[in-house]
Amino acid sequence: MPPRKRSNGQMGLPGMPGAQTMSELHEILWKSADKLRGSMDAAQYKDFVLGLVFLKYVSDAFAERREQIRKEALADGVPESRLESFLEDRDEYKREEIFWVPENARWDALAAQAKTGNIGELIDQAMDAIMRANIELTGVLPKIFNRDNVDQRRLGELVDLISDARFTGHDGKSARDVLGEVYEYFLEKFARAEGKRGGEFYTPASVVKLLVEVLEPYKGRVYDPCCGSGGMFVQAEKFVLAHRGRRDDIAAYGQEANERTWRLAKMNLAIHGIAGDLSAKWADTFYEDKHPDLKADFILANPPFNMSDWHRRTDDPRWRYGVPPAGNANFAWMQHIISKLGVRGTAGVVMANGSMSSRQSGEGEIRAALVEADLVSCVIALPPQLFRTTQIPACLWFFSKDKSARSGLIDRSGQVLFIDARYMGTMVDRTERVLTKEDIDNIAGSYLAWRGTASARQAGFVYADDPGFCYSADLDEIRKHDHVLSPGRYVGAAEVNDIDDEPLGDKIDRLAQELYTQFEESSRLERVVREQLGRLDV
Repeated sequence: MPPRKRSNGQMGLPGMPGAQTMSELHEILWKSADKLRGSMDAAQYKDFVLGLVFLKYVSDAFAERREQIRKEALADGVPESRLESFLEDRDEYKREEIFWVPENARWDALAAQAKTGNIGELIDQAMDAIMRANIELTGVLPKIFNRDNVDQRRLGELVDLISDARFTGHDGKSARDVLGEVYEYFLEKFARAEGKRGGEFYTPASVVKLLVEVLEPYKGRVYDPCCGSGGMFVQAEKFVLAHRGRRDDIAAYGQEANERTWRLAKMNLAIHGIAGDLSAKWADTFYEDKHPDLKADFILANPPFNMSDWHRRTDDPRWRYGVPPAGNANFAWMQHIISKLGVRGTAGVVMANGSMSSRQSGEGEIRAALVEADLVSCVIALPPQLFRTTQIPACLWFFSKDKSARSGLIDRSGQVLFIDARYMGTMVDRTERVLTKEDIDNIAGSYLAWRGTASARQAGFVYADDPGFCYSADLDEIRKHDHVLSPGRYVGAAEVNDIDDEPLGDKIDRLAQELYTQFEESSRLERVVREQLGRLDV
């Protein structure tokens, strides 16, 4: 239930600060991260800050709902003597998807003792109390605030700073919606702060949006075998809500090998009210599949690129199209994902560019088998620098269990759509590029028109090959290219304008970035060759 407007035109609760803008809220919370930045690394303070932000959110939302219940009861003529029973009725909170917060875990009680020297112990107790009161949070919230390496003085200052943050009263948004935005903002900021390691839990927002817009997960089971902080599920939920669906139209199933990241994902789903099964514990997908019987309608995933240290069994039934090499898990992830697809399931997967053309250690044979099984529906070459955490060039693979003409769709059996988006995107700074909404609409619209979806028809889109951008190839043509799936081989060159209107400086920057990307790929291939030569018994 949205917060009620007060007589002075501001949103909030009596005695609390007035409304803040989202940018002000972000600034307050990022300053809180700085309080601990000097005493621990980025991965540690991420857990501290996001844990406290979550605690502040559930307390704010609880207080807001409590005030609403009080006002509603008084308006209905309930006497003050009976008011307490209404305020303590947990169903009144659960009905509005508000977590129950025990008295000793409420933020005001904690903030009042921020300078006592044992604030860490009190926060751990509060986390424990909230988990006991809300079964869906069992084992999720961090109890890390009373350890010997935690500076209790700085922690008290952190609590004071977060006390200034308000998760209610932002242009009529619910506390849940506000925290969802804050959580996504923080995940992005922490991913940047952690550098390469940040890629373990965060996929750039524009890439996730593109995956979702192509797959159109209106309703069904959504799966991510390496779910990180749960960003794929959040974006799928946003897609459903944007198309007038309901949160419970999708059910999320995921798995994550890293304990800290698994906790972030569980909190993320709880914040957004997404029904999800991330299993009761973190686990390695290859070693211990937590959803062995799952058949998903949609799969979205960004597995670790070129992972060399992974649990491999040569007799694994998932390897229907060939045993993946021990030194690279790319085709292991693909085959695991395919094994999870329902009879009409579709999947979108982020992969390193090498997956489109590699021939070493049997990868070429596996790729050919996937194509010949008519599982590959689309391959998209992405522009460089979308991933701040890695310079490895990336692409998107889309799989479909059924490319036939059903439900008004165009029969695309025996065909693969290639899209070359390497020159799309906009640089937001010297090191990072994002796909704009127009880019995402153009790429996704091309695929949806090629497939003949209802959304494409309603928008008036009709597919046609576009030189330099997209091309629909049949299996015979792909065989002629030895099952190499690099879009540049198929889409051809765009029509060249007589006049080059690209500013010289921009052209130099673009060509330099392309050259750097090629250098990175060259270095990677050199390492692979040296490794293979080193294994030869000469």
